[in-house]
Amino acid sequence: MATGQTPKAYGRLFDSISVCLNKGLGCPMGSVLMGSAAYIQQARRIRKKFGGGLRQAGYMAACGIYALENNVDRLADDHANAKRIARALLKRDFTGHMLPVDTNIIIFDVQDGWTPLTFTEHLRQHGVLASAISPTQVRMVTHLDVTTEMTDRVCAIIAAMGL
Repeated sequence: MATGQTPKAYGRLFDSISVCLNKGLGCPMGSVLMGSAAYIQQARRIRKKFGGGLRQAGYMAACGIYALENNVDRLADDHANAKRIARALLKRDFTGHMLPVDTNIIIFDVQDGWTPLTFTEHLRQHGVLASAISPTQVRMVTHLDVTTEMTDRVCAIIAAMGL
């Protein structure tokens, strides 16, 4: 979605592709593995060796089909919300290096008296979840359940943050 390229264009570049159906697409669980028939047969054999399997998979498959038919285009909303949060963060001195925000994932360093743990705890106290992923970095993710109004609120919380 972020690149504007088609799934078919990506498919030509790789032997296999795994697509996660939750978060932005709104499926309660699941991923889809795509590849040649021989590759999928080998993947199934390995999955069985590790005890993988799912009973009543049809229910999850129906959720996945719905997600792919109805929620792909709206991923652009998640990307726009992430970019807005990134802009709010970059206005603050406590934000250090930020990885490029091309999709719905924001990863950045915190500094100037903040640690990832104090930063994420402050957000949690305001009802916003984020993850401390290293001694210096925080990860934030937008998805189907994050509305524009929620994004406005997160940006306001960030703007008001002080030590």
